[in-house]
Amino acid sequence: AVELGLESQPFTKTSLSPGSGVVTKYLEVSGLLPFLQKLGFHIAGYGCMTCIGNSGPLDEEVAKAIEENNLVVAGVLSGNRNFEGRIHPHVRANYLASPPLAVVYSILGNVNKDINGVIATTPDGKDVYLKDIWPTREEVAKFEEEFVKPQFFKE
Repeated sequence: AVELGLESQPFTKTSLSPGSGVVTKYLEVSGLLPFLQKLGFHIAGYGCMTCIGNSGPLDEEVAKAIEENNLVVAGVLSGNRNFEGRIHPHVRANYLASPPLAVVYSILGNVNKDINGVIATTPDGKDVYLKDIWPTREEVAKFEEEFVKPQFFKE
């Protein structure tokens, strides 16, 4: 996504709360962490940091728009807290997704959009589909083999 020039929507709250420092280690060693950070996914803490609402405040203008217009806004997270208000008092609809799908929704900026259609447009006007940025099973397996090392869990 980053290599295509895509970005998370500016009104989308992004955070990254890995289950442990081991996840940070393999994201760093693999070179994936800078790509996540470019999309706004900076480490907010570890464990249940985001899923219990500790990822920080919403943008002031976004919070104001939610309050003034009684909006039902959604959260897409890879944690396990999908009930109203759990990740933030203003977020009333929460959806559980895989980590890459949560990233995709940050680019889309709307859970009502069809992820089977065009998800974004590159700066040079090329339509981008999910298949263009989704890792293959082989890529995921290679990543795990190369970067998820048992010694990381012992350090």
